[in-house]
Amino acid sequence: PKKPLTKSQSLGEPLARSSPREAPSGSLKELTFGTADGELGQLLESPAGICGVILGCQEAALARLSAHMQEELVGPEERQQLLEAELVGKRWAALAVLEPRPCCQSGDAWYFRVGFTFQHSQLQLAAKVPKPCCSSLGVQSSLRTHCGIQRLLGRFTDRLPRELVLPGIPGKHSRGPSGEEAACPAPRPALQVLLCAEVPQQTLADFVKGSHVLHRTSPGHYERLGCLLLLQLCMGLEHLRGQNVVQGDLCPENLLLVQCPCPPQSQQGQQEPLGLSLPRLLISSFFKVQEKQRPCSSSQEQDWTQGLAAPSPPAAAELNVGRLIYQILHVDISLENILGFRSKRLPEIPSLSIYSAGLKRLATLLLHRDPQQRVSIEQARGILQVLLWGPRQELFARSRRSLALLQSWLQVKRALLLLRFAENSAAARAGPGLEEWLCCQYFQGVTEHTLYQVTQVLYT
Repeated sequence: PKKPLTKSQSLGEPLARSSPREAPSGSLKELTFGTADGELGQLLESPAGICGVILGCQEAALARLSAHMQEELVGPEERQQLLEAELVGKRWAALAVLEPRPCCQSGDAWYFRVGFTFQHSQLQLAAKVPKPCCSSLGVQSSLRTHCGIQRLLGRFTDRLPRELVLPGIPGKHSRGPSGEEAACPAPRPALQVLLCAEVPQQTLADFVKGSHVLHRTSPGHYERLGCLLLLQLCMGLEHLRGQNVVQGDLCPENLLLVQCPCPPQSQQGQQEPLGLSLPRLLISSFFKVQEKQRPCSSSQEQDWTQGLAAPSPPAAAELNVGRLIYQILHVDISLENILGFRSKRLPEIPSLSIYSAGLKRLATLLLHRDPQQRVSIEQARGILQVLLWGPRQELFARSRRSLALLQSWLQVKRALLLLRFAENSAAARAGPGLEEWLCCQYFQGVTEHTLYQVTQVLYT
């Protein structure tokens, strides 16, 4: 029987599925086109019937596709572990510096592109040099693998090579007080270096700063990219909270963007323009929850202001994701701007695409002054998924929102998603990429109960 909805249930809480969809889950996971007809006949005689068998096969197929796409994005786990073992004890001498200048500078570190020979092939890694007082090595080395979390492969302490250009640290071309090149430059200090699997191209701050024209000329494309980046961030934050870890400083300068290994193509032989391609978003700085705690304030207003001014505590994650929405949409959301609104209204978000109203609604819910009315990171993730892949409000124009309607919508969308994967494969198009994996994750795990709650919050 269906589990009744209650107001106390959160959007991310798993709920019981409807009984008509239930079928022997173990047998459906191994079911293929080549399964013997005798076994198929037994399944068709089950209480779930043919409908339950088909729906169960679709869910199992989505789970397999999602796992395959995730491995393509982050690499096989066994290979990563072998690489970690190979890097133990290695220093700069074992690495090839591919570029003397940082390929990316975040708020807490510099990143250099380096090469390393592994299993007869040249790999590109990122050498991360933390800025003073910014290392989170102890926490990062204990994290489980996730697509939205920076992967640490190795670490060492060594003097920086002379050819590396690092602001504020003497290098190969250091100059003396008179401006002439020093004959004997000062020795470089020994610094901690972290080796990471992903080489960042830029930070989210760089992306937002350079995308004003794109936002103005292609608002639909840009705001969809914004939704996908925010979704990746929420998924990463959920993963960290499950390990009692939070992002160190949740700001655009500390969120890294990495090019995906196989960017999707809109048409055969035609790669999507760089400005419209979706990068992976990585969280790269962390601390344990108990390391920093801000005492609870005596008023909601004080808590709200402190949360915006000091982004580190875990309780402020929702506030800072709300701020990020404004920053991605190029709307001023500085603390002075917010406090200048005497009527306690947030800055207006212009309606430029089909995503604008939903992002405005989500930002309002995340930045609510009353913590009890503020949505969680898990709820924000659900809202972003609905904004990206539906159900949209027009679904309820002719029929009242109900569990039956949402269940039917979900079943049809799962079938159409699998058909699209099959058609793209038959057309020899590029393999599924990051956006397809995110979509697969959504339809693999969502239920009609969750959709009912999310659409109620989003469209009310």
